[in-house]
Amino acid sequence: MGFLKVIPVVLSGGSGTRLWPLSRENHPKQLLPLVGERTMLQETVARLDGVPGLGEPFLVCNEEHRFAVAEQLRLLGKRGQILLEPYGRNTAPALTLAALWAQRDGDDPVLVVMPADHVIVERAAFRAAVVRAVALADRGVAVTFGITPDCPETGYGYIQRGERSTLDDAAYALARFVEKPDRDTAQAYLDAGDYLWNSGIFVMKASVWLSALSVCRPDILAACRKALGAVSQDGDFVRVDRAAFELCPPDSIDYAVMERLSAGLPGLPGAAVIPLSAGWSDVGAWDALWKVLPKSGTGNAWRGDVLLEGCSNTLAVSESRLVACVGLKDVVVVETDDAVLVAHHSATQNVKKIVDRLKAEKRAVAQWHRKVHRPWGWYDGVDAGERFQVKRICVKPGASLSLQMHHHRAEHWIVVTGTAKVVRGDETFLVSENQSTYIPLGVKHRLENPGIAVLEMIEVQSGSYLGEDDIVRFEDTYGRG
Repeated sequence: MGFLKVIPVVLSGGSGTRLWPLSRENHPKQLLPLVGERTMLQETVARLDGVPGLGEPFLVCNEEHRFAVAEQLRLLGKRGQILLEPYGRNTAPALTLAALWAQRDGDDPVLVVMPADHVIVERAAFRAAVVRAVALADRGVAVTFGITPDCPETGYGYIQRGERSTLDDAAYALARFVEKPDRDTAQAYLDAGDYLWNSGIFVMKASVWLSALSVCRPDILAACRKALGAVSQDGDFVRVDRAAFELCPPDSIDYAVMERLSAGLPGLPGAAVIPLSAGWSDVGAWDALWKVLPKSGTGNAWRGDVLLEGCSNTLAVSESRLVACVGLKDVVVVETDDAVLVAHHSATQNVKKIVDRLKAEKRAVAQWHRKVHRPWGWYDGVDAGERFQVKRICVKPGASLSLQMHHHRAEHWIVVTGTAKVVRGDETFLVSENQSTYIPLGVKHRLENPGIAVLEMIEVQSGSYLGEDDIVRFEDTYGRG
C-alpha cells in the first residue's frame, strides 16, 4: 500500500460556541490548546504522522481564519493546501472542494476527512484503524468510524452497524445513521450493543465521494465545480469564486451522502463502519472537555492560576487572574480577561444560548477576544474610555501592517522593545526603544518591524470614533481590503 497516496483533509469551519468564552467566532476552539500544549488543529494534522503514503494535508477553513491556520501549520513544521471558504456551507461542500482539488493533477488519493476540533487520546490505535480504513477505501468502499460507546450519551448521533464485512473482519456494513436520542433511547442503543457514536471521520477515495455526490447531491457538486472553475492561488491559500460558492446549497457529509449509502441505493458505492476505541471526544461542550482532561482523585480538572477547596467534579480554567472555587460540585468555571462563565455540567450545552444573546446585542465579546491575532502579530486592548483607547501591539520580525489611514482617530506610538520602521505621509524613519511618534488623523501611515526580534509597542488612540472598521487600506502584504 506504499504507493497509495493518503491526504488528510482537515475541516476547520466550526465556531465552537458552546466553549465560549475561550472559543470565539473569530478565534474558535480548533485554534486553542484545550488538551495539551498544541492546539486542536495542530493535534489533528499531526495525528496521521506515520501512516504509509501520507501526503501534505488539505485544510478547509473560513477565510477569516486563514492566517491563524497558516501560522499554526508553520509552527508545526508542516506545509499544506489551505482551501478558503468565503461562506460557511457545512461539511459536504467543504469535502467536495477538497476532493476536486485533490484530483486537479489526475490523482485519485484516499482522503482521510477529520474535523479539526476533536480529541483522540490514543493516537496509535487511531492510526492502526486508519490503515485498515485506507485499505478498504482503496477497494472503493466509503468508510467511517463508529466510537464504541461507554455511556448512554444524548449529545452524539449514532450509527447502527450491520453484518461483518467480507473484506475486513474489523469492519461492518453501515446499517443506518440515527439522530441524537433522548436518554431512554440512548440507553436502549447501549444495551443493544450494535450502535456506535458517530465520529464524523470518513475515509474514501476522492473519486468515490464525487461519484456518490453526483447521484445524491448533483447540485452541490455543480456549485463546487463552478466555484473552483475561477480558482486563484496565493501561496498555500486556494481561493474559490465567491459568487459561485455563495449559491452552493449547505449540507453535511452524513445527510448528503452517507445516510444514502447506508440504505444501499443502486449506483452508489458500498459503505462500512469500523468500531474505534481510542479516547475520542468531539469536545462539543465544557462537560465533554472535563471528561477527557486529567483529573484529581475528587474529579477536579483545572488549568491556570486556580485554587480549589472542597470541590468535586469541577472544571476551572483561569486565563488572566487567580480563580478560587469553594464547595462546588459538577460545576464549570472559565475565566478570560473579558468574560467569566459559571455553569452546571448538565447545562453546558446551553452556553450557545448566551452566545446567541451576545450576538443579538452586537457585543464584540461573542466574536473577539481582547487579544486579537493578525497575520503580522497581535494586539491586546488594554484600556478604553470616551474618546481614547490603549493597545499593546506585538509585530513579528520582518512583518508589517498595511499602509493605511483613519478618518476619525489619531495615534501615539511608544516603542517598548525592538525597533519600528514608520512611514508617516512622505516621511520614513526609525523609532527605537523608549522613543515615540505621533500619527495625525487623516495621514497615511505604516508600521513595520525591520529587526530580528519581536517589536512591542503601546498605541494610544484618540478621536471621535475608535472602531476597527475605521481603516482605509492602500497597500497590504496580506491581501486584505
